Amino acid sequence: MSGPGDPPEGTPNGASGGGEDEYRSVVFDESFVRAARLQEFSADERLGEHHSPAVKTRHNWLRAGGSRQAILLVLLIVLAFGTAVYMGVRHPYKVPETSRAQPLRSAVVPLAPTGTVPGATPRDLFAHSPAADFRIGAAGVNMPAVQRTEHFSDGQIVSALSIAKDYIVRSSLDPATLTGGSVRPVRLLLDTAQLDQFDRSLAHPDDDGRYAATGWLTRFDPERTELADRDVRVDGTLSARESSPDALDVVADYTFVYAVRPTKDALRADPADQAAGKVTPGAASLFTVRRELHFRLDRDDLNDHRLEVLQSSLQAGPLACSSKPADALRPLLAGQRAGVDRPSGTDPYSRSRANPSLCGELAATSQPSPSHPIR
Repeated sequence: MSGPGDPPEGTPNGASGGGEDEYRSVVFDESFVRAARLQEFSADERLGEHHSPAVKTRHNWLRAGGSRQAILLVLLIVLAFGTAVYMGVRHPYKVPETSRAQPLRSAVVPLAPTGTVPGATPRDLFAHSPAADFRIGAAGVNMPAVQRTEHFSDGQIVSALSIAKDYIVRSSLDPATLTGGSVRPVRLLLDTAQLDQFDRSLAHPDDDGRYAATGWLTRFDPERTELADRDVRVDGTLSARESSPDALDVVADYTFVYAVRPTKDALRADPADQAAGKVTPGAASLFTVRRELHFRLDRDDLNDHRLEVLQSSLQAGPLACSSKPADALRPLLAGQRAGVDRPSGTDPYSRSRANPSLCGELAATSQPSPSHPIR
């Protein structure tokens, strides 16, 4: 019989079976190892129940860290945006706002001849006048040399000059405009902020410096005057300069010479013609207009092919000093005289009229001396 400490198959060969062997309790043979029941404990079981974990358990309020970070990011963005807005309002170097279009200011000055208006054929009149060497029509509106500015390129300046040239051609050379026809081509070139003033000037013209139709364009009274030659003689200058980082100023100074003659019903339609003298039958005469125009074009105008007409100064003759050319021009025709009439008096204390009545004298050298005048 085996002892209490012996393995099931007995003691190993050659081993003592007595209890006096001090190493007997720690010596295992192969059969004991095979028969032993192995059990592997978990990590927590091996550490024991009194072991404290190295990492503390995160509480629920810490698990919302992602949401708090998002809220903090939003607050930072709001704070940065508010600071930017505040600095923009308080910044002393704000970008200047684009100025609105200004209303047109115009002046029309009649030029009265000292003698009888000479009459002849258009060809003879032009050949013996200061306009003999003028170019014809749009060819006379010459484009100047262009040099870029600080804020505008060469192309932008050329565009501004081209728009101004279009306006000059449509308002002073187009036969339809000159004879009381459609003014739509002129209107299309105006800044939209000036359209109301333009429409009122054409519908209800007034010689007040703001609503004269002749401040916008050259137009003859179609009931008494017609073109004797469609080839208008033109000479003058066109220039551009930068008025601000966002706008260009264009100045046009041109002289236009027209050959005109009376309509068939001119004398019967206007008794004033009789007071000025009898018109020479079949004769044409020259009518001279000096137009000085000041345009402004901002960047939107350049893109839209439009412009603002800020100032218009018109000197025209031969005209009677008593004529009021607010709606149309009524030239003195061949054989007529200006007479001794003068413009109506002007009250310097009244501010109801921005444009006082003026009249100038048309120099004799401005009139043609035809070799074969028609009598």
